[in-house]
This record gives sequence, structure tokens and C-alpha cells, in this order.
Amino acid sequence: MKSRILLFLPLLGFLGLSFFFYQGLSMDPSARDSPLLAQPFPTFNLTTLENPSRRVNESLFEGQVTLVNVWGEWCPTCKHEMPQLLDLVTRGVRLVGINYKDTQAKGLEFLEEFGNPFEVNIFDPEGNLGFELGVYGAPESFVVDTEGTIRYKHTGYITPEDVERVIQEIEKWQR
Repeated sequence: MKSRILLFLPLLGFLGLSFFFYQGLSMDPSARDSPLLAQPFPTFNLTTLENPSRRVNESLFEGQVTLVNVWGEWCPTCKHEMPQLLDLVTRGVRLVGINYKDTQAKGLEFLEEFGNPFEVNIFDPEGNLGFELGVYGAPESFVVDTEGTIRYKHTGYITPEDVERVIQEIEKWQR
């Protein structure tokens, strides 16, 4: 009798693990809230992609609501997102880019080919600022209010359907 029960233990263990794996697969990783929401934008002092002698820091975000977009030339999804970013600029949205884990030459080539909707591109070749922001991968976007506080995070690329939602988030924080 005991040996029959022991035969079913591996099956029960497999079914239990399968349930937990299934639950994990059904979760949406983009639905996770950022721990940085309602926190000041991380401090940094980096150069810009377009002008390596120009340094910028977090004061860049004070005074105007800004959509900060993390992108890279190596990111195929970033290419698909560019029309939506260009559309946001035509609607009056201020965009600042973070060129993430890239080279200057490749970043500039990307902007030449796909357009440059960004007022400034922060050059983050080592990914340190991205790490401070908790970036999982490009593209990711953050709405930063007039005082430099992160108010919204969008994981993944901004689809045409997402444009209105992003604009609503930006309008919510304009004063």
C-alpha cells in the first residue's frame, strides 16, 4: 500500500510545480509598478548623445512635464515606436531620450534614419542611469512632473493605441 502512494508522489510534485509555472506565465511583467513612482528622478551627470562636451543632470526635468524615453539602436522595438514618439512631439509633448547601452555613432545613425523627436538625448553607454531607473530593457518611458518626480512608467513600446493614454498621464501632471 505504501509503495503505491510513493509512486504518485512524483506526479503530485510535478502537478504542483506545473501549477506555479502556469501562474507565472500568465502574469504580465509590464503590469508591475515601478518602485520609483512618486520618487525624484535619480541624480546623474552625463553627456548628451549629440554633443559629448555638454553635460546634463536631473535639473533638466524641472519646470516642464517631460516624457523620458529609454531607447537604443540595438532595440528593434524602438524602431517601431518612433512614429508614435514623433506624433507625441507634434502634439506638444516634451520628450527627452536616454540612449541606453549604445555607442555614440550607432545612436546618431539611428536618429538620422528614424527621426529625432527628443529635445535632448542623455548618453548612457554603460547603462548606469537605466539601472537606477529600474529599466528591464528598452523601450521604457517615464512621465516626470515639473518638480522632477516620476509619476508614470510605461514598460514596452508606446503603440498607436497608447498615445492617448500617455497624453492623459502627461496632462494630469501639468500645472
